Amino acid sequence: MRKNIVAGNWKMNCDLPTSQKLIWELKKALKPDYNCELMIAPSFPCIYPAFNSTLDTPIEVVAQNCSEQEKGAFTGEVSIDMLQSVGVKTVIIGHSERRDIYKEDDALLAAKTVAAINKGMRVIFCCGEHLEIRKAGDHFSTVGNQIEKALFNLTPAQMEQVVIAYEPVWAIGTGETASPAQAQEMHAHIRTMLKDHFGDMTAHHTSILYGGSVKPANAAELFANPDVDGGLVGGASLDAQSFLAIADAF
Repeated sequence: MRKNIVAGNWKMNCDLPTSQKLIWELKKALKPDYNCELMIAPSFPCIYPAFNSTLDTPIEVVAQNCSEQEKGAFTGEVSIDMLQSVGVKTVIIGHSERRDIYKEDDALLAAKTVAAINKGMRVIFCCGEHLEIRKAGDHFSTVGNQIEKALFNLTPAQMEQVVIAYEPVWAIGTGETASPAQAQEMHAHIRTMLKDHFGDMTAHHTSILYGGSVKPANAAELFANPDVDGGLVGGASLDAQSFLAIADAF
């Protein structure tokens, strides 16, 4: 079912004391209810303490990445079973930093997505274009190809476990933000793709988040668009007041 979601991707920030302090600040400032799901994605060493620290809150602790492999000689990797054993039910797959820095390609991301879904995980699948692609007018086809190669092998039932996060790479950590009109245009394009391939119900039920310098100052205007169902938040999620102000924008 389509839901509003605000997810904080902490990336490689916050050691254990810092993450626990941030969680304490979040808990102290939480309102009784929000019109969205709240998620945080700490680094792997901090996931289990974060999970335990948020049990009495509406905050879900999610993973930033996972392996497509079930187990074995894969030094440095973290399996889905490992994540589930510490309470994680949702994983981010395909973030642009994984694509660009660690060269994760469409085939690998498709394998990760299927592996996670087959284990019952919810997937936040990221897609987005670089600035030169947008300037060339190829942003729709680029994002469309990313979605098609990773998700179009799924069934409509499996798509119920997928959240899509559109992140224009040129707006991640740059201070630049897609205009509300640009965000809505791409989100509507993605939803039309889902409708054409999976049908009306899947298109209607799939949450599509915007990521790319989401801040308290622009969140309400972004979230007011009919096809923007929340945000995947980077830097602003490292400050409790800013993160909750974004969540309060619905």
